[in-house]
Amino acid sequence: MSSTISTKSRAPAPRIDVEAWPIELPQACLSTRSRWYTRSKRIGDILLATIGLILTAPLWGLAALAIKLNSPGPVFFRQKRPGKNMVPFEILKFRTMVTDAEERLAEVHDVSDTKDPLIRVQNDPRVTGVGHLLRVTSLDELPQLVNVLKGEMSLVGPRPISRPIYDPRNRVRLQVTPGLTGLWQISGRKNGDTDFMLTKDMEYLEKRSFLFDCGIIVRTVLAVVRADGAR
Repeated sequence: MSSTISTKSRAPAPRIDVEAWPIELPQACLSTRSRWYTRSKRIGDILLATIGLILTAPLWGLAALAIKLNSPGPVFFRQKRPGKNMVPFEILKFRTMVTDAEERLAEVHDVSDTKDPLIRVQNDPRVTGVGHLLRVTSLDELPQLVNVLKGEMSLVGPRPISRPIYDPRNRVRLQVTPGLTGLWQISGRKNGDTDFMLTKDMEYLEKRSFLFDCGIIVRTVLAVVRADGAR
């Protein structure tokens, strides 16, 4: 993992044939939205992400310095996540764990009372001191504004999850651009399991509109201030 944002061009990611999925997708969730909605959503993503990057620029510097002083390793955490139509992309976050976090999964299993991959473990031994602060304040998600500008993510949409989810509804939610925030995230995501996430994402897909997205963004700001569901 590198501590700087790479500018190298990458080969196009392989696509997975959605039509080959052996399930009948709910048409209510996949109904075509107007061209106006699609365009306005993308324009809004670009404008708000740009403004967000400008306003939070000082926080990036402080976060990078704190991460470096607190533990060895890169500033940024990069991981392949499934994007729209399951096209993988590299999500960007501030690093909140030790660099050998994956090799120390056994420690998490020792302190976890659940097998649900979406429920974060309290007192995870792999999370650094600065990482805990970044998570509680949601500042670790700030670098995803870069993913939004690149079109890999939207400000509002289903969350791209790294762990496998064996539920047909997951294939539905992956047919739209994943989001930095969404209905699940503002409904206490850290207190909800996989079924709760899928239920909220299906609700979002049925109700999504420009005004609905704006309402989620406003509620996200309030949730971040209150640290709702953060661990």
